[in-house]
Amino acid sequence: MVFSIRLLLRKPDQAFDLAHGLALLAFGFVDFSTADRVQFTAPYREEHIANRQLGTVQQIDTEGNLDVRLDSGRAAHINIHEHPHLDYGYAVTSHSSHGATADRVLVHVDTEQAHEQLINSRLAYVSVSRGRYDAQIYTNDAQKLGAELSRDVSKQSAMETDHEIGVHDQGHTAENAEHKLVSESHGHGPGYGMEH
Repeated sequence: MVFSIRLLLRKPDQAFDLAHGLALLAFGFVDFSTADRVQFTAPYREEHIANRQLGTVQQIDTEGNLDVRLDSGRAAHINIHEHPHLDYGYAVTSHSSHGATADRVLVHVDTEQAHEQLINSRLAYVSVSRGRYDAQIYTNDAQKLGAELSRDVSKQSAMETDHEIGVHDQGHTAENAEHKLVSESHGHGPGYGMEH
């Protein structure tokens, strides 16, 4: 017998305190059934489940008990009333998909609604590389998307950053040299303490 359970999520203005912070949930109902893909939207420490971990509902009963097969292969048992932090797992953000692989990936990028600093070469790599056999990108503006995805956001090395700070911050050079000498004179060697 297959059961379906409906979870009522709290209204957005009703925040509740979790052990690790404050959470806001959308208002609405979510129906879960056997074979549904689900995603945990908060850690579930009792079952050693991380935030955004994915799985498939194996069994469900009228009391809200779910047996979930996590994508890692491990089985987990939860009660939806005790841990209501569950949502559908059919679509995930690029950030939460990091490290995951799927046979087919559909990437949706809205160039008008997404923050411009988030659309870059890293997004393109992370999103498209999740697909084992196929990856397709959907957008509202292909020309603009192409230009934005070509933007490189690689982090600089510490040496490059240090050099740039030295060039841009000539006024503090004497102060930094004095701080370095004081640190070394106390037997701490280079790198000890905070640079200004």
